Amino acid sequence: MQRRVPDFFIVGHAKCGTTALYEMLKLHPEIFMPSVKEPYYFAVDNPQPKRTSGRRWTALDQTGTRSESFEEYLSLFQEAGDGQRVGEASTHYLWSPSAPARIAAAQPDARIVAILREPADFLRSLHLQLSQNGHETQRNFRKAMALEDARRQGRRIPRRSVWPRCLFYSERVRYVEQLRRYRETFGVERVLVLIYDDFRADNETTVRRVLRFLEVDETVALQTMHANPTVAVRSVPLQSLVRGVRRGEHPLGRAAKRAIVSLTSQRLRNEVLHPLRKRAVYGAPPPADERFMRELRRRFKPEVAALSEYLDRDLVTLWGYDSVE
Repeated sequence: MQRRVPDFFIVGHAKCGTTALYEMLKLHPEIFMPSVKEPYYFAVDNPQPKRTSGRRWTALDQTGTRSESFEEYLSLFQEAGDGQRVGEASTHYLWSPSAPARIAAAQPDARIVAILREPADFLRSLHLQLSQNGHETQRNFRKAMALEDARRQGRRIPRRSVWPRCLFYSERVRYVEQLRRYRETFGVERVLVLIYDDFRADNETTVRRVLRFLEVDETVALQTMHANPTVAVRSVPLQSLVRGVRRGEHPLGRAAKRAIVSLTSQRLRNEVLHPLRKRAVYGAPPPADERFMRELRRRFKPEVAALSEYLDRDLVTLWGYDSVE
């Protein structure tokens, strides 16, 4: 069977609607998206692990060595139909300096979809997400960003953070630099840049714009959706304990997991225990520190102004930076 290389890539950023876009495109009859949303294959500088079908699937292991072949990556798309557009959605591709060239080597005619969000809101939401998945243990956003220099020196890195560079928050919002890499590699006409605000305001219209870009039927019925809501970690120690039990990471955790499995049904765990666990560990995010958010917007205003010029769209006004002194 001939393996398919993806025709298009949703390259990010995270917390910008990529999951909702992936889920909506996945329902289109002329599009195939794999069950693994973020393979990360072409972000070779990202050893972020993924798990699927009971096995470990990684772009790189923690030593920086590729742990799966290109053929294994392509196996994710083997069920695609002959007439379908094939895509994937790895949010770190936009940030990865090496991803554009690596994607182009495999698929020179690839189409790229990037989604951008107002920098301060994006980084706050990203911090909450990294806290939720255990990569970040500093719950205070201001303090977490203040740790960037130390973390670049290899200090103050959480034990579970398999990719310390993901904690260099300010690098995530170098939007012009990131887009330029893709436009120079694939050409302006093959790079579609979406703005998160547009997607939030009119989910369906934005997706139909993507369908036109991918040259598939844009008139099909769409199911609008929102996915991956932002939550806050109530307690890092409690989160670590629960995570350790779920993964059986030490003898007591494995014993507890075996006891839970033996004493409960899968239905009870899915319908009762898992929701209780989530409510115990996670809650609504705290109010933003508006003073710090203003500081960030002053810091990132030159980037937003440069992006506005680069895209020929007034994001300074859209994102409220016209009032930032």
